[in-house]
Amino acid sequence: MNTTLPAPRGPQRATVLVRALHRDVVRYVAHLSADPQAAEDLAQDTFLRALRTLHRFEGRSSARTWLLAIARRAVVDDFRRAAARPLRADTDDWCLTVERNQPTGLPGFEEGVVLQDLLAALPYDRRQAFVLTQLLGLSYAEAAREAGCPIGTVRSRVARARSALTTRLEQGEEETESRALAA
Repeated sequence: MNTTLPAPRGPQRATVLVRALHRDVVRYVAHLSADPQAAEDLAQDTFLRALRTLHRFEGRSSARTWLLAIARRAVVDDFRRAAARPLRADTDDWCLTVERNQPTGLPGFEEGVVLQDLLAALPYDRRQAFVLTQLLGLSYAEAAREAGCPIGTVRSRVARARSALTTRLEQGEEETESRALAA
């Protein structure tokens, strides 16, 4: 007489799998996630994933190894979801909070803002010639090819841009000094 029991099938097979490995999976995800409170949720997610793909389990490894690999992916996916989720701010004025957290103490930051404002006030052709030659370091010939004009025109535009920028800087310094004296 044969005393071996037939292998469980269908829902019984899933129940046996969950009961046998539940504790291992919970401990494993608690260790990986470093969050014991989320361990049960991650274990549940692991078993749901495993049950959805149980029909594809080929037995090339143990069920425990297969399930722990699924658990690892569940934890990684949870980390990715958390990283993609925006953080809540406990502040009424989030614009002010963002402005306060901007890096303003960096060397050259204020000068960069001033230069951007000054360049924005220049006509396009002069700004283009100045940026190409003085900021990007192109030669006058390369800037002329880029702008589609003769080299002499680029030189003239750069000279006029320098003159306009110098004048505006001097005016800004005079205004700052007059405000300081008035205060």
